[in-house]
Amino acid sequence: QVQLVESGGGLVQAGGSLRLSCAASGRTFSRRAMGWFRQAPGKEREFVGAFVWSGGSTYYADSVKGRFTISRDNAKNTVYLQMNSLEPADTAVYYCAARSGGNPYTVDSYDLWGQGTQVTVSS
Repeated sequence: QVQLVESGGGLVQAGGSLRLSCAASGRTFSRRAMGWFRQAPGKEREFVGAFVWSGGSTYYADSVKGRFTISRDNAKNTVYLQMNSLEPADTAVYYCAARSGGNPYTVDSYDLWGQGTQVTVSS
């Protein structure tokens, strides 16, 4: 069974950068479509970005497009979220998730989630 563990969160000033990692265990990782979501206090979990399938094309939320980049290293069973030009509005717990199909934008399409990592952006 695949398990996901996020890391790399922390406190950063506005305009700074962070890179989140999502390490996956299990041999089926390369066949899973991966995505990133975030949840701010008092708000619903929202889509950040995702691979269309096991690699290649990516989708991003309009709020992060041009600032965030998703990548993956199948040899390391790891997915990354590079976040640049961070803003206070990006403050949230960030989650990686895996799905076997369905709409990449929706929470319900994902059947496996990590525990989350906190990102705090100060102004």
